[in-house]
Amino acid sequence: MVALFRRAVRAVPVLLFLACNMPSYYNDYDSRFDWRNEFVFLEPAGRFPSPGGDYSFIVISDTHISSQEGAQKFAKIENILQATDKFIVITGDITDQGTREELRLFVNAASSLPVPCYPVMGNHDVYAERGKPWREIIGSSMYRIDSPGTTLFVLDNANAAMGNEQLLWLEKELKTAEQNTFVFAHENLFVRSSPPDFEQITDIRERARLMSMLKNRCAAVFTGHLHKRMFQEAGGVSYITLENYSEDKGVFCRVYVSNGGVRLEFGRVPF
Repeated sequence: MVALFRRAVRAVPVLLFLACNMPSYYNDYDSRFDWRNEFVFLEPAGRFPSPGGDYSFIVISDTHISSQEGAQKFAKIENILQATDKFIVITGDITDQGTREELRLFVNAASSLPVPCYPVMGNHDVYAERGKPWREIIGSSMYRIDSPGTTLFVLDNANAAMGNEQLLWLEKELKTAEQNTFVFAHENLFVRSSPPDFEQITDIRERARLMSMLKNRCAAVFTGHLHKRMFQEAGGVSYITLENYSEDKGVFCRVYVSNGGVRLEFGRVPF
């Protein structure tokens, strides 16, 4: 017993060292929730797109922009856009370190595209000053985009959690969402790994609560972070995780929306 106690005591400094050196951006959801639906980057026209009847949109993830070269690689997505593509969503880790310089590179590249681009906050995007540059340059990390027949919800689970305020907001907003509802976040809901907080939502109660809200109410949920493609089906909802755009040869997902339903098509952007 004494030997076990001594071993435990010797382990304490190591644990304290790890705790003290963990990133300081965790558990900021309620503070970031206070600036929901604030837009700095998005122009008014981009907040209310009019895709019309049948249309499509592009989803990519993990662009990890850290240089002009990375921004140019992202901007090449214009080469695959079709007439039916009405907007682009990036499911987090837009930048590599979340700095103002990296975010400005993204904004400049996204502003050059012919369709609106909706960014999702990822864990890399809050490395710098707990996400302060994001608020200054992008705006909110959780927001709603509406167009006739379609509602997009961009959520903030960059810290591997959702937060009660955000979930209450989503629950309320879903009541007035359009027929075609899509949800975008960064962290996956289902993957089990160690440590889990870098791979999925850490609180299984939050996961159950979110899935209950979305059941038979949402067409699809798109996430990133894992740098690999995954599919899950639950409660009439498709949960899709995308590859790393910057490393996996420009993988993108085109989502076709029509009266007949939703169809996915995958491709690659030629760099």
